[in-house]
Amino acid sequence: MSFISKATAREKYKGKVPEAELEAWIEKSFNDPTLRAELNNISNQYLVVHVNDQIAGYARITTKGERPAFFDGSSVVRIANFAVLQKFDETEAKQRLFQKCLQLCNTQQTVWISEFEGHPDLDFFTGYGFVKNPAIAGENELGLPMVYLVKSL
Repeated sequence: MSFISKATAREKYKGKVPEAELEAWIEKSFNDPTLRAELNNISNQYLVVHVNDQIAGYARITTKGERPAFFDGSSVVRIANFAVLQKFDETEAKQRLFQKCLQLCNTQQTVWISEFEGHPDLDFFTGYGFVKNPAIAGENELGLPMVYLVKSL
């Protein structure tokens, strides 16, 4: 998990924030003790997708953590850390990984995703029926404005 989470984070945020800030955030977020704790947390499910015996991407599905008040009263799950390495972006791996995420989320009333404004996967997510919710606003840990996408099941 360490390799794929760090590699996809670097690809995702390169040029969006200063490199030193990005590297500090990656080391804080994806160090071995943090990853071990996240992997052992019963509220998280991790999925990994492979292409030709190479790790191509991963996703974390979670019910833990803060969620916007908009979701109060609903059974909600979040697709978090959805990422596929750029060299595999146009392969079936991305679709397979996301479809598996949706299968695992089907017991909840609502699924949500948050990504930074301008993220290239926003259209990909809306293609699966997710809708941008302008009533929810915020920034991620790196200070980038977020877009919240929601899908009712």
